[in-house]
Amino acid sequence: MRLSFVLPLLIAHASFAQQVFPTLLGETADGMNVQLPLSSPKEYTILGLGYSQKAQPALEEWFEPAYLRFVAKHGLFAGAYDCDVFFMPLFTGLNKAAYEPSMKKFRKSASPEIVDHVVFSKADPETLKTALDLADKNIPYFFILDRSGRIVHRTQGSFTEEKMEAIEEVLLR
Repeated sequence: MRLSFVLPLLIAHASFAQQVFPTLLGETADGMNVQLPLSSPKEYTILGLGYSQKAQPALEEWFEPAYLRFVAKHGLFAGAYDCDVFFMPLFTGLNKAAYEPSMKKFRKSASPEIVDHVVFSKADPETLKTALDLADKNIPYFFILDRSGRIVHRTQGSFTEEKMEAIEEVLLR
């Protein structure tokens, strides 16, 4: 009886994990247009996204630890990580009016190191919610994509060391 319950879950998880991430368009704070997932020589792309003001603080919790580990390469195995890292706040509905002011504020206040890793977007959240099962708009979502844009790992919510370690395990495979 247990196997009949667990097996469909494993199959569903395996098929979801191989899903291709939908194309997202955005721009960096310095006005450079970006299309994610990237065509990149890097092995992986880590993409964190949030689509509400309530998700923003939890998304920002990830900035420093992810930057230090995967971009600045601080840590025991950090030199082994071959990945791009992007954080994407989505401006939707009434929040679209906050797009320009938020970008200006970010330009003034953000650490220069992180600026190139934050991509602002006005992508349609309904398409993403359906395609990626983004059920709770109050939390951020994180995806690890392989070179072909397939989702190989996902997590959600506030930063924890356990979530960071799970991401590191994927990157070290």
